[in-house]
Amino acid sequence: MQEFLNGFWAFAGHYWWLIFPLIGVAGGIARSWERASKQRHERRMETLRLKGEIKAAELAARGQATPRVSPRAVAAQQAQSSKELLERLFAEHDAITSRWLDYELDVAKMIAFPAMSDGRQPLTAAFLRAKKTADALRPGSADAKVTEQQVSEYLDAVGSYAVAFEVAEKDARRLRDSTFTDAERKRLERAQHMLKVAVDQSATAAERQTAYRRVREELDGLIDLSDAAVENLEKKVALQLEPGHAPEAAPAQDPIAQADPIAQATHAPQADPLPQPDPIPQPDPIPVRDPIPVRDPLAKTDPERHAAPLRNPEH
Repeated sequence: MQEFLNGFWAFAGHYWWLIFPLIGVAGGIARSWERASKQRHERRMETLRLKGEIKAAELAARGQATPRVSPRAVAAQQAQSSKELLERLFAEHDAITSRWLDYELDVAKMIAFPAMSDGRQPLTAAFLRAKKTADALRPGSADAKVTEQQVSEYLDAVGSYAVAFEVAEKDARRLRDSTFTDAERKRLERAQHMLKVAVDQSATAAERQTAYRRVREELDGLIDLSDAAVENLEKKVALQLEPGHAPEAAPAQDPIAQADPIAQATHAPQADPLPQPDPIPQPDPIPVRDPIPVRDPLAKTDPERHAAPLRNPEH
């Protein structure tokens, strides 16, 4: 015994600093347990209240309580109490399921907190079992005819479902990507970066499609995307560009003008002509009198000369 105590105090002397993280972990577990205990206590009190109302209604129906109430009124009161309790349980059940679907349908959250989608994690597996039990015990509607035992079982199942989700969510946020290797963490970082491009409406459709394929390639073998998550991501990627950001279409060109360079020059848009200066005003022309007749040098002036041909001196 003395050796055990000596060894313990020697260990405590070397590793005394471990007390601080252990206190933090113990405090977190204690707070979670306290909240869970409070919720269980509230549900137990609600169950006891419901049982008391049902017992009072039964006693009133047997004539052992005053004032006397008819059986029909007792049945209506019992049904109303069960309906109110079931409506509150349905609301809590749906709220937890909605929080869980945020991790299942949002690929960004699946990359940031992969443990929430990994059934191999013990706490996540416990949460999924609690969800399956709560879904199985859930009545069809608040107006369904259920027994007291069925209501009590569903009440406990919803409580376990809520506690299991809280514990699994905290563990997933604590772990993040610590369960992956360095190479796998780099792939997750690349997938997260490409995911931002894939859902960016300012990017072109081709860029979004390429980024979407890269995201699927990087996550292949690391995170198992559900069909609903893939469909949700594809809807975001398929968004069209806003009308204000659509590129302007180029004006159509005549194919003949494209083939013929001369036609291209002919059909080319002409530049606006430069402004011409105002013309200088010219003086008015001086009026000219009748022109002096000019004699045509080729005109026939001597008819006798042209009438008789010249003699040949040889004759």
